[in-house]
Amino acid sequence: MITLQLHPRLIENKDWATLVFIFSLVFIAIAKSTFDSRFNDFIKLIISDKYSKIYRESSHLMSGFNVLLVTVNMISLSFFIQLIFFNLGFGEKTDWILFVRIFTLLTVFILSKFLLEKIIATVFGIEEVIEQFNLQKVTFRSYTGLLLLPVTLILFYNNYTPNTVIYSIIVILLTINLLTYFLSLKIYQNLIFSKFFYFILYLCALEIAPYYFIYYLITKN
Repeated sequence: MITLQLHPRLIENKDWATLVFIFSLVFIAIAKSTFDSRFNDFIKLIISDKYSKIYRESSHLMSGFNVLLVTVNMISLSFFIQLIFFNLGFGEKTDWILFVRIFTLLTVFILSKFLLEKIIATVFGIEEVIEQFNLQKVTFRSYTGLLLLPVTLILFYNNYTPNTVIYSIIVILLTINLLTYFLSLKIYQNLIFSKFFYFILYLCALEIAPYYFIYYLITKN
């Protein structure tokens, strides 16, 4: 006599992720419809410096356009970090609680870093330099987040993603960030060199040290 043993079928819940991706597309659509001319210049950033020349004033840093695209960047980056954890065996990619934790920690980290930058820039008297430098970083990181969104969408709904793909994307993101720094230094070199000593202190305190401590904590734990 054959004994049949039934096992419950586990179905991954991806509905929450679908909603988050839809919200991201809604944010992009709002940015496109509300700031049509600016958005068109923005998507050509990789082949033209028109956007950087037009929107280089620090007053554009906290504009609605940047807020929308930074939010998209945070979402796509949070998804990608979750995919890294999943590939390393530290979590499930369909765990919405893990996503909320990553998104929250990332938001707190960036906002805290931004506030500290404002305080240090005021103390050192380099507000104009730091604000324009941050605007350049926000611009390129938002552009990277926009490109990363469809990549994370494909990887999330793909049943298997080789580690080589994940590592390749990490290398590309790090390379883009380094190029962004060098490009920003080139564009604002006159402002930076006029406050060179304070700018070096700023880089060590808020651009190098935080990421070093994050790396240290991850490798130790």
